[in-house]
Amino acid sequence: MEAPPFASSTKTLSFRSSSPSSLLFLRKNGLNFRPPRNFCVRASSAGDSVVTLLDYGAGNVRSVRNAIRHLGFDVKDVQTPEDILNANRLVFPGVGAFAAAMDVLNKNGMAEALCSYIEKDRPFLGICLGLQLLFESSEEKGPVKGLGLIPGVVGRFDSSNGFRVPHIGWNALHIRKDSLILDDVGSNHVYFVHSYRAMPSDENKEWVSSTCNYGDNFIASVRRGNVHAVQFHPEKSGDVGLSILRRFLYPKAQLTKKPTERKALTLAKRVIACLDVRTNDKGDLVVTKGDQYDVREHTKENEVRELGKPVELARQYYKDGADEVSFLNITGFRDFPLGDLPMLQVLRYTSENVFVPLTVGGGIRDFTDANGRKYSSLEVASEYFRCGADKISIGSDAVYAAEEYLRTGVKSGNSSLEQISRVYGNQAVVVSIDPRRVYLKNPEDVGFKTIRVTNPGPNGEEFAWYQCTVSGGREGRPIGAYELAKAVEELGAGEILLNCIDCDGQKKGFDIDLIKLISDAVSIPVIASSGAGSAEHFSEVFRKTNASAALAAGIFHRKEVPIQSVKEHLLNEGIEVRI
Repeated sequence: MEAPPFASSTKTLSFRSSSPSSLLFLRKNGLNFRPPRNFCVRASSAGDSVVTLLDYGAGNVRSVRNAIRHLGFDVKDVQTPEDILNANRLVFPGVGAFAAAMDVLNKNGMAEALCSYIEKDRPFLGICLGLQLLFESSEEKGPVKGLGLIPGVVGRFDSSNGFRVPHIGWNALHIRKDSLILDDVGSNHVYFVHSYRAMPSDENKEWVSSTCNYGDNFIASVRRGNVHAVQFHPEKSGDVGLSILRRFLYPKAQLTKKPTERKALTLAKRVIACLDVRTNDKGDLVVTKGDQYDVREHTKENEVRELGKPVELARQYYKDGADEVSFLNITGFRDFPLGDLPMLQVLRYTSENVFVPLTVGGGIRDFTDANGRKYSSLEVASEYFRCGADKISIGSDAVYAAEEYLRTGVKSGNSSLEQISRVYGNQAVVVSIDPRRVYLKNPEDVGFKTIRVTNPGPNGEEFAWYQCTVSGGREGRPIGAYELAKAVEELGAGEILLNCIDCDGQKKGFDIDLIKLISDAVSIPVIASSGAGSAEHFSEVFRKTNASAALAAGIFHRKEVPIQSVKEHLLNEGIEVRI
């Protein structure tokens, strides 16, 4: 596999300016221009206000940049090994595969410089893969030799014990020693997304500052002197994560502790806000919603239903406590995915002020532009990651890939799902499944997985199968939701977003039969979608199925059921959530 390019080839763009075009975009999205709010006082000298960022070119590093700038510091990118050695403070947000990262570090002479920097006890913060690379080796596509600074081997989670892999979501920490940057974090959830972890041992116990329980107690953070590293993502852990970064960047600052009413105990169920984004008839991007994907008002004008502006709503949902924000572009990317600049701007602006995971979907596929230039789905995904996305959602293209895989029994490696998963890891790939319920009197009538339904069909049918669709539900395909889910898991999906066309917009609750079928069939996390109309629907889906998260759109947009009301209801029902 070709390793991702180093940071020098990564496209970056500053959105701090108040240029006419930037201001116009903000106004069209219902926002006023404001400089980012700083949470700490800038240091007196220019060098003290600069954070050196080691970006080896894979995954969403924009969020780390934005968080650092949000806290009042400037960012300097590593271009040479000397930049590492000369850094006053170094942040390494590793994303992607262990072997690819080590390959880049070794080829560019960064590995030796990084080891020298850390061995001299210089201020360092590794994030996610930036922690794993400190260990001796990894079993991911390996064994692959790491930097060897901490004893231990990075291994994959064991899914045979019923735990979903990847480990995705907000989990609790168990503080084992003073870690400086984790002060008071033990009472809160932080965000994890990974399939591999290092385990505590007698050999590395002097390093381990906290652990997390997910099947086993794995290493959540390490510290020795000025060297820190965390397996979770502080830049995606909301205010708690920002406080962790603040303590590292400005250790002498006096931080006010917020009283915590409830201690985090384990993995939380996630509540996700989804924004269906499309252009209105004036060409502006708006958030919309419809019944069975009908997004136009039933009026004489037949105008697109508008429920808000994407950047504004995303920021509000972050403040309201959404655990993730998902953008689905339902009209863009049809002919030229990389030409949809307004949607890319939505991601850029959103990631400046929303510090929870962002997912984007819509048109993730290979394509050829009007000039005959071919683009791979990997190129498309890479641009979205650079613009602030943490996860990519693939719909129709994953259906076609699964059909081909089931027909031939061969993994071609060429599908968008396989390409993106191979480079960025399966935790970065969500497959969106849009099935329609088909009732049957006899389960033997089709060659797909059928179930006995809780509520009989219109003619008393007791059985049904779930036919998958593409093109926004407009075309049915000869594959069932069960077969599709099993296939995409094997092809590299890290998570499934499970919709139901029959329930969409009905506000009568999630399709429990469907969600139970799929969440029992796969070992990756499943997000329940379509049909939420009350807070009770969220507790029902978590009690009756193995869904890891539940998503809603219209009830949040219309303020019929606030996110915080859902969280409070789940807490009262004894269901772990992030507060």
